[in-house]
Amino acid sequence: MYILMEFSTKTIRFIAAGPQRVIYFAITTSKHLRIHQVFAANTDVGKTIITTALVRASALNNNRVFYLKPVSTGAPQDADDEYTCQTPCGAAKLTSSGCSFCYGDPVGPHLAVKMASETQGGLKVAVPSDETFVGSVAQHIRMRASVASGLGHICGTSCLMNLSGVHSPTLSGTTQLDTYRPLFLPTILIGDSRLGGISSTISSFESLLLRGYIIDAIILFRDEYYKNYEYLTQYFAERETHVTALDPPPPRLDSAENVVNTEKYYSDLVPDTLKSDVFTALEHLDGCHARRIEELDSMPRRTLDAIGWPFVQHGLVKTEKDVSVIDSAWSDFFSIYDASSGQTSPLQPGSLLQPQLDGSASWWTQAVGHAHPTLALAAANAAGRYGHVMFPQATHLPALKLAERLLQGPGKGWASRVFFSDNGSTGMEVALKMALRSFIISSGLELSSAEKKALGIVGLRRSYHGDTIGAMDACEEGVYTCEWHEAKGYWFEPPTVAIRQGRVTVSLPPALSSHRRLAALVLEPIVIGAGGMIFVDPLFQRIMVDVVRDLTLFPTPLPVIFDEVFVGLYRLGFESAGPLLGVNPDISVNAEILTGGVTFRSNASVRPYLFGIQERDALLHGHSYTAHTIRCQVANATLDLVGRLVESDLWVGARRKWAPEGASATTRVWSFWDPEFITSISCLDIVDEAMALRTVLAIKFKDDDAGYASHSAQTLLQSLRLPLDNESTSAAPGGAPFGVHHRTLGNVAYFMSSLNTPRATIEALEDRLWRLVSGVRHIDITLS
Repeated sequence: MYILMEFSTKTIRFIAAGPQRVIYFAITTSKHLRIHQVFAANTDVGKTIITTALVRASALNNNRVFYLKPVSTGAPQDADDEYTCQTPCGAAKLTSSGCSFCYGDPVGPHLAVKMASETQGGLKVAVPSDETFVGSVAQHIRMRASVASGLGHICGTSCLMNLSGVHSPTLSGTTQLDTYRPLFLPTILIGDSRLGGISSTISSFESLLLRGYIIDAIILFRDEYYKNYEYLTQYFAERETHVTALDPPPPRLDSAENVVNTEKYYSDLVPDTLKSDVFTALEHLDGCHARRIEELDSMPRRTLDAIGWPFVQHGLVKTEKDVSVIDSAWSDFFSIYDASSGQTSPLQPGSLLQPQLDGSASWWTQAVGHAHPTLALAAANAAGRYGHVMFPQATHLPALKLAERLLQGPGKGWASRVFFSDNGSTGMEVALKMALRSFIISSGLELSSAEKKALGIVGLRRSYHGDTIGAMDACEEGVYTCEWHEAKGYWFEPPTVAIRQGRVTVSLPPALSSHRRLAALVLEPIVIGAGGMIFVDPLFQRIMVDVVRDLTLFPTPLPVIFDEVFVGLYRLGFESAGPLLGVNPDISVNAEILTGGVTFRSNASVRPYLFGIQERDALLHGHSYTAHTIRCQVANATLDLVGRLVESDLWVGARRKWAPEGASATTRVWSFWDPEFITSISCLDIVDEAMALRTVLAIKFKDDDAGYASHSAQTLLQSLRLPLDNESTSAAPGGAPFGVHHRTLGNVAYFMSSLNTPRATIEALEDRLWRLVSGVRHIDITLS
């Protein structure tokens, strides 16, 4: 069974046909069920007629047809769901339809909801949220999949009131493209054969493409005057998209003769011989679906043969099942392909795609969730306007605006210039070069080449500042360093902050000293990330900054570098660590969250005196894609979105929950994670300590062999990746059971949300963690 669905302003249809497996995001799927959604390029382009033809062709192929109209507006007798499912007598029993939301006024859904309130004596009719709306669609599909047998196909038709189009609003006012994107269903676009239809069809196609949709086919009428189908067939052939042209219907008559003419038209379009353009289109859709399944099936083996992963012990990746195939992503969730889950009987359909929570925010990068349409459009706009352009001694608007915003944001009051780089590691290289050169010039020391190379930094143990050699040399010897590594500096063991047995605890280290000439202070403020999610006592870091700036101790104050690649721009609840520490750096490096997880980007913000040094001698550090236009444009769009989140109800509610009793809800130290959950989990027998700040949760498990090489956290939490079906609607898009994709650092498990992760999603993860961990008394690492 496969499914074809159409989304227009009002309707979705399901049609059954062909021996295929259904795949879609966050909805129960089966190898016997396939889904397509059908969007329209404009109003009155023949969506109902073409969908009816697809329904008939599917039914004539002896396949079941399921049809859903999520929302209908207008008189019930004018609804087109029953019309679309009208088929020749022998096939009628194979079709069925349904509707989730019905409103009487023949207007767009967003207006119909409002008008429904006005007609009920002023009683406000609640507008279903996008999540409720999409969940209803997903639940209908799951219900159909659970009873389907044999083969199937799902199809959708048009808006009855000619309010269709890919950007037509749904009940909440969100456009259809964005409302249905969490389901990520393969798409058919009904093209426009009329004057102006070439433009509207291509525009609709590009709107779908920008949001990541898979567009399997375009179907339109064959108008012999405008001949749009000829142009579009050639145009989309160059873009590897199939176009089918169908004969148009006869003129509509206001008489009984119209019924006869219409039936003859459908009989010609969908003949009993099962040979026509409509059947050819269905065969093409079968092929698209089969090829997609085949490619997903082949990806694990091909990956094992072609790719080397970072930070993965390849000896532990033993089978194709160990490879996570990410088909798509939306919000805080991946859509993971699992071939074994679809190998069930037709009466017990399994899902080929499973939602999986992105528990590490994709290695700390996500700010507003995956595939955010605003960021996708920002990237496309910059790519179309600039591509990439040269930057030294030049400027462009995305880079200039981003620099100005960073100076007025995290750099306000201390930074005067922004240097662009491509990622966190190279951003730290820029910062180190600036700091070392500044120290040499400011100190007035006449150092030999060997003495310059011996200059070191002062930092904290287990810090890690990047994968490039210079950034590695600013760290002590450890699991991340390589054969060329030469530790240049001294690293203090910092006091740490954590919650143990429900109490906030500060752990103090022994006193240490150094004999190397130091030239800079390098800190990961508040949290040492890759070193084990270590929460450092901020008072200690503040004192370190004060000490290296004390002229009685350092005749030449050391430049201070804040490595805010991980923690900056609200990852820990504040724009910059400076206000929390009560002191600003001389150089601050931002990355990760800066571009919302869409692409990579870093920058180094510097004080005026450091820039003055660069005025005399050029900073010989850069790369071909410095100030990349697309990354800068996406960064600006990300900062816009984050700026609106700061005062959102989500953030205000989290602050209030963490505020001490009777205190203001504007507390500066807070988290999305529930304080009672953190306290409770810290008291478990197998937990050494736990800590949370803003988006970050870290749980350190007791382990005699603690450290990065430990497998204890990975072993304990390995079942998190599997979906947990508790027979209730989950927080995943569409409400399907979901697993959790997570990363561990030895005996430390960490989880990270986006800046807009709904509380329901975090609560679901808290519940899952508690169920898994609370009953364990000892971790058997032999299971890893």
